[in-house]
Amino acid sequence: MPQDPFDWTDDAARHRADAGLVRTLRPRPATSALLDLASNDYLGLTRRPEITQAAAEAARRWGAGATGSRLVTGSTELHAELERELAEFCGFEAALVFSSGYAANLAALTALGAHGSLIVSDAGNHASIVDGCRLSRAETAVVAHADPEAVRKTLDAHPGRRALVVSDSVFSVDGDAAPLREFAEVCRSHGAALVVDDAHGLGVLGEGGRGALNAAGLAGDTGVVATLTLSKSLGSQGGAVLGPARVIDHLVNAARTFIFDTGLAPAAAGAALASLRLLRREPGLADRARAVATTLYERLAGAGQTAVRPDAAVVSVQAPSPESAVRWAADCRAAGLAVGCFRPPSVPDGISRIRLTARADLTDRQIGTALSTILATAPAG
Repeated sequence: MPQDPFDWTDDAARHRADAGLVRTLRPRPATSALLDLASNDYLGLTRRPEITQAAAEAARRWGAGATGSRLVTGSTELHAELERELAEFCGFEAALVFSSGYAANLAALTALGAHGSLIVSDAGNHASIVDGCRLSRAETAVVAHADPEAVRKTLDAHPGRRALVVSDSVFSVDGDAAPLREFAEVCRSHGAALVVDDAHGLGVLGEGGRGALNAAGLAGDTGVVATLTLSKSLGSQGGAVLGPARVIDHLVNAARTFIFDTGLAPAAAGAALASLRLLRREPGLADRARAVATTLYERLAGAGQTAVRPDAAVVSVQAPSPESAVRWAADCRAAGLAVGCFRPPSVPDGISRIRLTARADLTDRQIGTALSTILATAPAG
């Protein structure tokens, strides 16, 4: 009798269970009593009435879906409007919107890091960057985290080669920021491009939330490309690549996740555009998100917890072990607080932690409740 072709998945499931690494979907209800410090809704815009209204109006006007790829029927006037305003807000010449931030990173790296070129990638980069490097067919050199000298040495070892350096602006596990100015200096001296994923910087860093590249004085630099997501500070869905117009034109013609993917749904584009305009009107949202993160860090560190000082809106708090991190997050949830939980192999440094995401709309009372819950459930040791 022929063997079942998926029997091997049972072995894989047993190995995951033995290692304590089983992932489980937990569908959330439309409304919840949980205090949310787990999502990436940094500015608290996902449920703002004007944002949800913009999504609904876009769906009514343009339809529920984009109906096709961007080069066929999936580009609407709404997409073009969003691209113009994203580029202007962030300080770049042009922008291109994708169905997700993941797709945007794959596009930038596969289209700009062609076979025969070199990609220098930070060891702490997001999985979408890792996958983009793999799919690019370029040679990839993974260098020490946030280390400009390691980047310099790698480029020195490949003189005259077409190269790009890629890094998150703010790393999603610990919330630390990359040394973007130093990276840019190294890139300029070697004729390399710099690609920065600003998923966790947009809406939180820079003037009025214009992002980490704005804060570093690199927005619009001719050797810099930014990728970002619309699903964090802008509270919607989708992604974008920003940079010189000739680079964006190249992506339109060469990026497979643009050419062959269905365009971003109009509702998501409409919501993102409304959020962007709201951020223009309320630039203090970025300051508030950072202030909440600082408060969380200072109170936790002052209470003896090993927390990482946040550079944006992510606060990481170390746990003694993977098991204690899982238990800590579960105990917080049982007490009415949602927090993130990171443990090996998802964390490259092997240190387990809970992760808190600050939100600009949290009240002082909610912050106090969150801190009390975290400290009351903290594991010993």
